Amino acid sequence: MRALRTIGFIVIVLFALTVGFLGGLVTDRTVFLPITGLIPTSNEGTSASDGSLNVKLIEEAYQTIQRNYADQSNLEKTNLTYGALTGMVDSLGDTGHSRFLTPETLASENRAIQGEFEGIGALLNVNEAGNPVILSPMDGSPAQKAGLRPGDIILEVNGEDVSQAPLSEVVQRVLGPAGTQVTLTLRSPETNKVRKVNITRAKIVVRNVTWQMLPGTNVAHIRVAQFSQNVTDDLVQSIKDAKAQGAQGILLDLRNNPGGLLNEAIGVVSQFLSSGSVLETKDAQGKITSVPVKRGGVATDIPMVALINEGSASAAEITAGALQDYNRAELVGQKTFGTGTVLNQFRMSDGSAMLLATELWLTPKGREIWHQGVAPDVTVELPADVSPSIPETERDLTAEGLKNSKDVQLLKGLELLQQIVQK
Repeated sequence: MRALRTIGFIVIVLFALTVGFLGGLVTDRTVFLPITGLIPTSNEGTSASDGSLNVKLIEEAYQTIQRNYADQSNLEKTNLTYGALTGMVDSLGDTGHSRFLTPETLASENRAIQGEFEGIGALLNVNEAGNPVILSPMDGSPAQKAGLRPGDIILEVNGEDVSQAPLSEVVQRVLGPAGTQVTLTLRSPETNKVRKVNITRAKIVVRNVTWQMLPGTNVAHIRVAQFSQNVTDDLVQSIKDAKAQGAQGILLDLRNNPGGLLNEAIGVVSQFLSSGSVLETKDAQGKITSVPVKRGGVATDIPMVALINEGSASAAEITAGALQDYNRAELVGQKTFGTGTVLNQFRMSDGSAMLLATELWLTPKGREIWHQGVAPDVTVELPADVSPSIPETERDLTAEGLKNSKDVQLLKGLELLQQIVQK
């Protein structure tokens, strides 16, 4: 399964209806018994000089823990096994992207790609200091309503320090069924202020694409919340509906969009470009492959501006990068997150999986985005106490209300777009 998931880059705080999130079914037999039988007879010491995995050292560490660790009640073999596999993938340094997934985590992620789950509706990642952070709250989610913002550092969950905890542990503490509460202690990266937020978990149905004509204008504000299944079809219908209502310009909103499926990114970009490439991929051998635009886009000539911020990642960055490279749309907002690798899923024998970065992805002009992000053409920072406006909140908005909006990114994008439309 080949995906550009920042649902592969990030971890979704959710609770699946029929399965647990981080439970385990595999026994120590899955990993450690085969290890014993695979120890090379020439490897008598504790170092592997030929560069191969030193399985004897792993077995030695396991047995040492089993014999000597004080709290024997915590020696759950499945957790040790999965912990070892998690550490192996984490050691690659592809923080928050390449990772090990238990069978239950994998099932939950697949549910999230479908767009329906229970939880607080926040997407998490790890920053360079190793702190768990909010990547983006989902539209209409409890997290968004509680004021969670991209970049918020999670210090505590229900009073327990998680500031340096593995991301999987943070997720496990935050998840829970609808109707239950969780308390997060957060620190704002802009102000360093610490606050506590009580959030009631809920059932969340993600609407991939929403749109609204901005009052007093001929501009359609079209928001793509994430690149899950069928987003291209939803976008095409939204564009057609907007045109039918007289839209002469599109304000494409990719803010706080964590990304998703590669084929959907290709489909979305192809609605706005008549030719060229959506992106390029570069494999481990340095081979570069161009991914072409699909013909038949429904909005290849309508004026447009795109909104981005630090919560725009993965497929959202592919879209923004392609629009920018071909001068199809000015980008307004803040530099994107900086996701830059294509994930391939490798299934394990027990139903678990590893998501491994096997290719770098580049913009059509060859710009790397991994750790760099996509910089806007016009930088506009949103005030710390302001959340991005979304189409659902604009349905009863008047022209005067729009003019007085605190969403300065949207207003700047609208200003630039109206200048183009009026020419």
